[in-house]
Amino acid sequence: MPDKKVSVIHWFRRDLRIADNTALHCAAKPGLRVLPVYILSDWKVSHSWTGPGRQQFLCGAIASLAKNLEAIGGRLVIRQGAALAELKKLIVESNAVAVHVNADPDPFGQATEKSLVRLCKELGVECHIHADVALHRPDEVLTQSAQPYRVYTPYSRNWLQLPKPSPLPVLRTMQTPEDVESLPLPTLATWGLSPAGAVVPEPGERAARDRLKRAIAGKIQSYSAKRDFPAQDGTSRISQDLRYGLISIRTVYAEVMKARAAASLAERIGIDVFIKELAWREFYFAILHHFPNVLDEEFNADWRGLPWDEPNGLFGAWKEGRTGFPIVDAGMRELKATGFMHNRVRMITAMFLTKDLHIDWKQGESWFMQNLVDGEIASNNGGWQWSAGTGADAAPYFRIQNPWSQTVKFDAAGDYIRKWVPELAKTVAARFLEPPKDGRPIAADYPMPCVDHKTERDRTLAIFKQHREGSR
Repeated sequence: MPDKKVSVIHWFRRDLRIADNTALHCAAKPGLRVLPVYILSDWKVSHSWTGPGRQQFLCGAIASLAKNLEAIGGRLVIRQGAALAELKKLIVESNAVAVHVNADPDPFGQATEKSLVRLCKELGVECHIHADVALHRPDEVLTQSAQPYRVYTPYSRNWLQLPKPSPLPVLRTMQTPEDVESLPLPTLATWGLSPAGAVVPEPGERAARDRLKRAIAGKIQSYSAKRDFPAQDGTSRISQDLRYGLISIRTVYAEVMKARAAASLAERIGIDVFIKELAWREFYFAILHHFPNVLDEEFNADWRGLPWDEPNGLFGAWKEGRTGFPIVDAGMRELKATGFMHNRVRMITAMFLTKDLHIDWKQGESWFMQNLVDGEIASNNGGWQWSAGTGADAAPYFRIQNPWSQTVKFDAAGDYIRKWVPELAKTVAARFLEPPKDGRPIAADYPMPCVDHKTERDRTLAIFKQHREGSR
């Protein structure tokens, strides 16, 4: 029998679940006591990569995790401070012989993992870092010359044909050391934050499973037909669950494939498009892994040094949803109210900031990360650089979305706009489809368009062209 005084630490980070959790499963496998730990960051008031809505969802997810661990005999230990310093204390306090953690896809987490390996070596403790966040690690999907892909389509072809891992068995029991002290569960006050007013999704494993069930029950079958229309409930809405690990990507893929096997040929078209979106997620993970400089500069070296405008009053109007472009304003207000924005509208608002307002994509990237509950560093960076025309497999710089024509294509009836811009609730949809021609605003208390799209489009084309010619 194993020595009951010996423990194994599982460090929760972005895997806030007990079901199908690789590191937790491996930690519990030997039959030793498991110390499940979450370490709270110690920043206060503001952070460039998170905000009240995200932290509110995180608090709920941690509270749900604590209850789920108690249901199987465990106990979540909360600490706050520098992660390695707190882990060092916990190793000593719990007489730990090993630390298990799931690998982080971003460079900040990876740097911490390298330091953790050194710490464990110094203390004579095993350190196990597990692949969990993706179906395939970045070094699994490479070109024939063992180089990382820079374009999505060949990456996805390779990704799709690789065998996928299956979900792990359910963890049904756990014993946690009783003499290790814990802080109380976090609240927004932990970081000196006040509620933002956003109505975020219900957190926790059960809520995540319910959202997946609803997606599997009909949404993904019509995904290709409905996903681009923001007024329709046509997307899975599990992005925040994958971001915080309330459900595993293996479980998602396995359930999707079950649905595909039972689907008609027409329904499989929608499901296959959804699966390719999972591949996009991992493509951006791979880009960030192989090219971590994308967080600081343009992926495409041709566009480094572009002369972006400094953030100004127009940036403030964009953040508040007061640009005078209804589809843009609807998206920004949905973000403020819910911590979410429909993906089609994310593209429209991002391209508007970079191509119509000429403001650096990094400004928008940070604003999204502060406000999106599902904000994923890799996908958010990839999406912003795609819209700016500077990223991996990005939209060419000369393809500039027109907010008015995008409205014609994706919200012609104006239902999405009216939902999120109450000043326009009684305005006929035709007014949303082109700029005002009479010099009067669309509605009495709604602003005029802050710029002329055609003028700013021409300016963008000139900026990019001049930069390219000057760099030759």
